[in-house]
Amino acid sequence: MALMPVSDALAAVLAGVEPLPEQMVPLDEAHHRVLARDVAARRTQPPQAMSAMDGYAVRAADAAAIDSRLTVIGEVAAGRPFTGQVGAGEAVRIFTGGVVPGGADAVVIQEDTIAEGREITIKEAAIAGRHIRPAGVDFREGDVLLRKGTLLTDRDLALAAAMNYPHLAVCRRPKVAILATGDELVMPGATPGHGQIVYSNGYALHALARSEGAETIDLGVAADTLAATTAGIRRARDSGADILITTGGASVGDHDLVQQALKDEGIAMAFWKIAMRPGKPMMHGRLGAMGVIGLPGNPVSSYVCAFLFMVPLIRALSGRSVIHHHRERAVLGRDLGANDQREDYLRARLELRDDGTLVALPVSHQDSSLLANLAAAQVLLVRASFAPKAESGSPCEVLRLPV
Repeated sequence: MALMPVSDALAAVLAGVEPLPEQMVPLDEAHHRVLARDVAARRTQPPQAMSAMDGYAVRAADAAAIDSRLTVIGEVAAGRPFTGQVGAGEAVRIFTGGVVPGGADAVVIQEDTIAEGREITIKEAAIAGRHIRPAGVDFREGDVLLRKGTLLTDRDLALAAAMNYPHLAVCRRPKVAILATGDELVMPGATPGHGQIVYSNGYALHALARSEGAETIDLGVAADTLAATTAGIRRARDSGADILITTGGASVGDHDLVQQALKDEGIAMAFWKIAMRPGKPMMHGRLGAMGVIGLPGNPVSSYVCAFLFMVPLIRALSGRSVIHHHRERAVLGRDLGANDQREDYLRARLELRDDGTLVALPVSHQDSSLLANLAAAQVLLVRASFAPKAESGSPCEVLRLPV
């Protein structure tokens, strides 16, 4: 099978993917969930004209001249409106958030008055509408303020509450099952034997999936046997996973059994081998509704492929309106040689010049096993296949890694 371009591979991963069914959740459980429907305001905010300051509600015409004297006929506090009318020569004491009484069209702040018993003297001329929040200045009933596909922030929750929603319809969280393979893997804290390594991929993959709003299922590490690998795939299917992520065993060696196990379970492979670096031996297929991504075993390859393919798939299943990673413009911090047929995703640090220019500095060693360089990177520097050599200062594109 020929190497598939990255864009074609991503299109295959996302082909036919629809958002998962919606569910109603309490507002305090909706943070970082994705709206399944547009949300329209159920009320007008504020529902009436409100005072923006502590002071006196007046008729602007009565308080237009310095040293005007007005009679105070009542008081308004938040939640305690004044039921009368403000007439000629009258004022009502009002506090922030109080409903502006009928007849009044301005508020004079208390610092601009002198109070003597039931009378005030105006020391700063009133202006009609000043210090008043008109009814509906924030939003009006029926205004659609939160759109389907929105990843809800903390501010969105405050807005939804003000719109009078105790619950919101959100898309179900995708379930991502992660299965590692390899006799050479031991868990952190163990003492590796000769030829063994400490398992690390899963920790990054679980965290990455959860940061995108998915639930994760840990299927552990399968031994390098067809039976163990097949059993892990079946556990993923039986768990109701929407996505199965495998790590390792995606190449063509005698002990790389993932592809065979997937095929034996009836998964039609959409592709195997991508024209990218790192991550050429990546696989994708479907088993019913479950999407399957077979990641390489090298930790950097595993992470980069998960970032580029698993993350958009999670976002699509979550109903997000923005699925793809945003590419930013930067300039190279050092010279780069010409590229071959594989699209490169170089790990790089990012610096900000005084003039606001972003500078991408690729780490010196790009081997797909070097986790320290991956951890130190802030971006992936994207180089197209067959890109010519580029000098320091040349424009480039980067993808920011999660923080």
